[in-house]
Amino acid sequence: MTRWSPKTKGVPEFYLGLMSGTSIDGIDAGLVDFSDGQIQLRAFHYQPFSAELRSSIQQISQPEQPVLLTDYGRLDSQLGRLFAEAAVSLLAKAQIPASQIKAIGSHGQTVYHAPETCNGFSLQIGDPNRIAQHTGITTVADFRRRDIAVGGQGAPLVPAFHQAIFADHLQARAIVNIGGIANITILDNQPVIGFDTGPGNGLMDSWCQQHCNKPYDSNGDWASTGIVNSDLLASLKDDVYFGLAPPKSTGKEYFSVAWLQQKLAAWDKLPAQDVQATLCQFTADSIADAILGYAPGTQQTLICGGGAHNQRLLKLLQDNLHMPVLSTAEFGIDPDHVEAIAFAWLARQTINHLPGNLCSVTGAAAPVVLGGIYPGKNALS
Repeated sequence: MTRWSPKTKGVPEFYLGLMSGTSIDGIDAGLVDFSDGQIQLRAFHYQPFSAELRSSIQQISQPEQPVLLTDYGRLDSQLGRLFAEAAVSLLAKAQIPASQIKAIGSHGQTVYHAPETCNGFSLQIGDPNRIAQHTGITTVADFRRRDIAVGGQGAPLVPAFHQAIFADHLQARAIVNIGGIANITILDNQPVIGFDTGPGNGLMDSWCQQHCNKPYDSNGDWASTGIVNSDLLASLKDDVYFGLAPPKSTGKEYFSVAWLQQKLAAWDKLPAQDVQATLCQFTADSIADAILGYAPGTQQTLICGGGAHNQRLLKLLQDNLHMPVLSTAEFGIDPDHVEAIAFAWLARQTINHLPGNLCSVTGAAAPVVLGGIYPGKNALS
């Protein structure tokens, strides 16, 4: 991976990253300084989604369901405005003018990811035109489709950043991002391996919302009250996805509520807390199986994403892996901040005409410059 060149000492090089993940909980915004060959988070802002907006996004993300173009268009515009507002709020918190920001990297909100279909695609919404216009800052967006255009999965994209920030030639590491879907990056001084392992928090969140009217299981406390059902666990793990070799990626349109309901058909009398306990074990097992299967020499596992706060899940991972399982906070980056920083980094790659994908991760035929560039007032001046 081409690394950045050190800039003149003391002159900031600001990029802003915007991220909303498969958990659909809100927008992470990070202000990142790349000066002096370093990566330093200068400020962070989180803007939660309302329950109504979260429901709207979930509705248009349902697999095999018709979507009205008017609903899609309005939601795309609404999210574009909200991403822009998050960026403006971040700059106000940091007390830094928009004119000092070189570019925004906006991941957008994924509503469907299907790279393996006949005409593969990955679709994110959150109109970057509105972000560039409202903030006045050049915006880079639509990162995934260029990788798909050269035969890649379009995901995961964060392993390139993980390599830049977490690689250690003295220790083999696995970086695990646990959002709605979980993905891993293997850093063992070999060509980087990275792929989606399967469900992260997504199925647990949906089950908790359905039975506890809460958006997530705080600390895994509810899961801790249940008993893992070994037969259900075996059924969950008996899915063709887990037998596929990387490169591979997936999404909540595959590991969906409908997928879970189909699996639960034979266990309709199982207590809800036992299902939650089994789902937590399922996530831990699928992550651990991926690490032990593809990188048995791993010495440390670093956790980021919302799953880093699920103590029950971390305990199960520790039990499965028999190695240190650590938060990225112990390496200087809050687990909630990693992806926002990553998309600031990816925006910088694009602005500097550098590739942002890793062919060994996505399966792309060639490294490519990712995303489209939407000029802001800063570009015109």
